[in-house]
Amino acid sequence: MPRRTPLAFLVATVLLTGACAGSPTSSPPALPSPVPASPAGSAAAGGAGVGSGGVGSSVGADTMSGIDVVFLSIMVGHSERTLQIVRLARDRVRDETLRTLSAAIEATEADELTAMRGWLPTAGPAASAAAHHHDGHGDDAALDRLRTAPDADVDRVLREVLADHQRSAADLARAQVGVGRNDQVRDLARRIEQSRTAEVQLLSGTP
Repeated sequence: MPRRTPLAFLVATVLLTGACAGSPTSSPPALPSPVPASPAGSAAAGGAGVGSGGVGSSVGADTMSGIDVVFLSIMVGHSERTLQIVRLARDRVRDETLRTLSAAIEATEADELTAMRGWLPTAGPAASAAAHHHDGHGDDAALDRLRTAPDADVDRVLREVLADHQRSAADLARAQVGVGRNDQVRDLARRIEQSRTAEVQLLSGTP
């Protein structure tokens, strides 16, 4: 079976979401203000040279489309898995630079996760339906690989696992920028694409 592109995945998931949730009887309300990034998270991200720069603290009156809800649902699951990855290896990482980068990633995505979870409950029935279809982050084999890695290999395995994981987030966010409807969600996607791309470069040692 050919691998689905991020855009194809988003479109297919929107169709599935519509089938599960049906047509909404009214437009979802505007997005609430997300929780701004904590000073500690911003400092950690800034020190590593990456991070989304914090999610905006104000939103407009635009409502979310199905594609916006699906993207946020996918990214919630993806960020939850990111936190699993970095916390699983946190006490075993030897390289100080990698340790700092992992801490920055953890702080950034914890703030984003708080914001996205705050946005989703306002999105109507599509939000809960979308949760059944976000399968872009189910890399249990990668978690097992990291969990069972010998101490001498943990840094290398973490770099590889995290780079693959963050690359998929950047791809999904890039697709959302092109098809999303809500300005605030698209802005978040743009920040995610930029930060994850920078993280992959640092993890892979590419300029």
